[in-house]
Amino acid sequence: MGLTREILLKGSKSKWLSRQLTGRRFTQRAVQRFLPGEDLDSALHAAAALGERGIPTILTLLGEDVSDGEVAEGVAAHFLQTLDRVSERGLDADISLKPTHLGLDLDLDGTYTRMKRLAERAGALGRTVAIDMEDSSYVDRTLDLYRRLRAEHPNVAVCLQAYLHRTARDIEDLAPLAPVIRLVKGAYTEPRDIAFRRRRDMDAAFLEHADTLLRKVGEGGGLRVLFGTHDPKMIEAVQARAAELGLPRNAFEIQLLFGIQRQLQLKLADEGYRVRVLISYGDSWFPWYMRRLAERPANIWFLLRNLFGE
Repeated sequence: MGLTREILLKGSKSKWLSRQLTGRRFTQRAVQRFLPGEDLDSALHAAAALGERGIPTILTLLGEDVSDGEVAEGVAAHFLQTLDRVSERGLDADISLKPTHLGLDLDLDGTYTRMKRLAERAGALGRTVAIDMEDSSYVDRTLDLYRRLRAEHPNVAVCLQAYLHRTARDIEDLAPLAPVIRLVKGAYTEPRDIAFRRRRDMDAAFLEHADTLLRKVGEGGGLRVLFGTHDPKMIEAVQARAAELGLPRNAFEIQLLFGIQRQLQLKLADEGYRVRVLISYGDSWFPWYMRRLAERPANIWFLLRNLFGE
């Protein structure tokens, strides 16, 4: 893992650094590249604009590590409202959430109950609920939640992180469930015995798992795959492998972050690929933003340009 990436990931957990930077105008200006705003209305407006270009979206209220049951209930209520607002506006927009935002650190059963309510409402509206993956200490509990939900709700997706050594086994274990799997590289600091740390190893793992998932799509059985990456090399490799397997362009979905690779988003959609843009919003953006910088440290220069322009 590069030194810059490691520093950024460690910084994402620093409450002191968060207090120092979140109120600065230059930081807020830099964040606007990836965040349409802090409230739901801003996210819905951005989703509507992308919808006009033929690109569906997935909305997520930023937040994690909730340690109060009432707060977790409030988060669930917000996501229910989001689903209703999406339906009222006729948007093609799903939702994504972190289990700890719904209280996983407090109570597994309570988190399941909240997620079940969301899955039921989303299913009634024809929408998908995507369960995001957090650091390695949460993988087993998150997959337990997914298995319980998937038994009754086919409209629930789960994220797997390519850099974890366990991911190949997790794919095989989940495959009989006809799951919806979102594959990403991974964005947390993990020890070497748990995860790959060098970028080339992460890339190789992503492509290996992408190949496995695409082959399973071709074999039938109901597995669906979503690729969460804005790395053009990864996207091109996925496209090439899908073509080799004879899969149509709509056999998988490519999910990109709001504000990144905008022209690529439009190009992929125009070429007939299924594309969905992840729109994040909320005031708990600091750890999320630091992880986005760590994924692509070149974005630090964007931040610095804003700093010296203040």
